[in-house]
Amino acid sequence: MDLHQLRCFVAAAEELHFGKAAQRLQMLPSALGRHIKLLEEDLATQLFARTTRAVSLTEQGTALLRDARAILSRVETVEQSFRRRARAATVRRLRVGAIDSAAAGLLPPLLHDFRARHPEIGVQLSEEKTIRLLPKILSGALDLAFVRPPERTDKRLEFRPLLDETAVVALPQRHALAARKFISLGEIADQPLIVPDRRSRPHSHDLTMKLFEQAGLTPEVAQLADEKQTIVHLVAARLKVAIVPRWTSRLAISGVRFVPLKLKRGSSVGRLPLAAAWLRGSRDPARDAMLSILEARLPTYARGA
Repeated sequence: MDLHQLRCFVAAAEELHFGKAAQRLQMLPSALGRHIKLLEEDLATQLFARTTRAVSLTEQGTALLRDARAILSRVETVEQSFRRRARAATVRRLRVGAIDSAAAGLLPPLLHDFRARHPEIGVQLSEEKTIRLLPKILSGALDLAFVRPPERTDKRLEFRPLLDETAVVALPQRHALAARKFISLGEIADQPLIVPDRRSRPHSHDLTMKLFEQAGLTPEVAQLADEKQTIVHLVAARLKVAIVPRWTSRLAISGVRFVPLKLKRGSSVGRLPLAAAWLRGSRDPARDAMLSILEARLPTYARGA
């Protein structure tokens, strides 16, 4: 007894007509009859009662139909499972890392456009600090990352400058300055500030310090914090204020208002650079496909920065 014999039997049992069953299986009636005869011989029992006018199941045939359907259903489930695994194994994957503000601002529209153009490529996203993302590119754990370009770049890495994120002031919603359209540095010079730790976020830390330095002011640093989520939550708790990238305003945290900074005309200090980074000399069609979309759509993506 084999699976093909069972399929022939089930088709004939359901149609109760060898010609229709053979047509359903796209085979000759004589071949179907031969397979059923071999099955009857293997089982040493008659499965069909045949007359010149009709075909019907015997008692043994009725019993086998129930078991044959269960067997074929189980076989089909196993086959489908292995086909899915085979398809999953052939799906290309792109492992992308991003700093928090890029994950909140740049990545959503970029991933939307990328999936529309390349649905066959799966994207695995990791959100980390720059100092953790760059080693993952070098180790092969990431194919592409959106980071703050370091002061000293590793020659093993390729960097493509993308855009500069605008800095804004995060204030408690009921703060006296929260209703303003713009805020000058002088107006928050005496406010307790939350500043990122320079060891983990050198760009964000230096941004705040250089802004005040350029304005001839000394900030009142009250607390260090690493994560943007933590910083904004502390602001929401009415503890302090912070200078953060504009894309941070997309974090779903209530009780905070983000107000643009009023800087000197032509000043470039209040900007945070964002770059794409990957392993120099490596070939990756999926990564290059994402970079191609990014290059074409970058002016649109940059509007919210």
